[in-house]
Amino acid sequence: MSQSLDLLVLGNAIVDLIAHAEEDFLVKQGVTKGAMQLVDEPRAESLFEVMGPATVVSGGSGANTAVGAALLGTKAGFVGKVHEDELGRLFSHDLKATGVRFDVPPATEGPTTARCFILVTPDGERTMNTYLGACQGLSPDDVDEAIVRSARVTYLEGYLWDPPAAKDAFRKAVKVAHSAGNAVALTLSDAFCVGRYREEFLDLIRNGSIDILFANIGELQSLYQTDDPDAAVAALREERGGQGTHLLGLVTRSAKGALVVRGGEVRAVDAFPVREVIDTTGAGDLFAAGFLAGYTRGIDYVSSARLGALAAAEVIEHIGARPQRDLLALAREHKLI
Repeated sequence: MSQSLDLLVLGNAIVDLIAHAEEDFLVKQGVTKGAMQLVDEPRAESLFEVMGPATVVSGGSGANTAVGAALLGTKAGFVGKVHEDELGRLFSHDLKATGVRFDVPPATEGPTTARCFILVTPDGERTMNTYLGACQGLSPDDVDEAIVRSARVTYLEGYLWDPPAAKDAFRKAVKVAHSAGNAVALTLSDAFCVGRYREEFLDLIRNGSIDILFANIGELQSLYQTDDPDAAVAALREERGGQGTHLLGLVTRSAKGALVVRGGEVRAVDAFPVREVIDTTGAGDLFAAGFLAGYTRGIDYVSSARLGALAAAEVIEHIGARPQRDLLALAREHKLI
């Protein structure tokens, strides 16, 4: 990557297999509706055998954000690990075809490329069962310091906090980004993910590693262990960012829109209307993409959040977490760019 980037994403490189499912199927399979659960390869294979016809697309939360940002005209790059197999080549091709730079060499041995089995119930809610596979092989050696220094924002996917080597890759990226005077963002990814690593995520926030935090309201409540959403937002207002100022928080609330939280100020941003909720997969990822596309352009926080809300609205109107409409044209139509 010789050119400078607006956004560099570190995340799980995953291929999504998306199928419709009824509520009783989730119960029969013993999966928790609306959550992401990690599965091993035998469980992944058995689930694939019983799920319905699937749509196969490149996914991964962070990769979805990189793609959405790129489609909004942002110079985006991605750091993640695939295997040198059919799904790995599919992932790499799909990412590069959208304009995202992806130069991490594939693994030639070890686990196969990661897969996420996404079950979409009639209400549009998605339940994810993820086999991490080659994702877990991401290490600090895959993080090119020159690339990190070139990016205005380095965005860390919370899901990737599971493998120990990936944590070291995160820490390396944070150190390099801050030494270059750049911002670091973290997405909490999932309430169950927060439950596993609450203290570590809080430590990342409170030791100055994070400047921008993305979370939905459930994840934020999990972080602060409260049933009261207002109390969770109040706790977020007290956090400091990596530059010594208040942490910038973006909190999504589904149909209620989002909150922009910065110290003493909390600004509400309405959700964009949608014709029909088909699949909520990737809504938070695309919100982050839209916000960061605006933020790296120098657009104010609230307007950037509106751009995020627009991108999220587009992606929930169809199956899959990758936009199907021209996001840049859509943003210009709404005078957000």
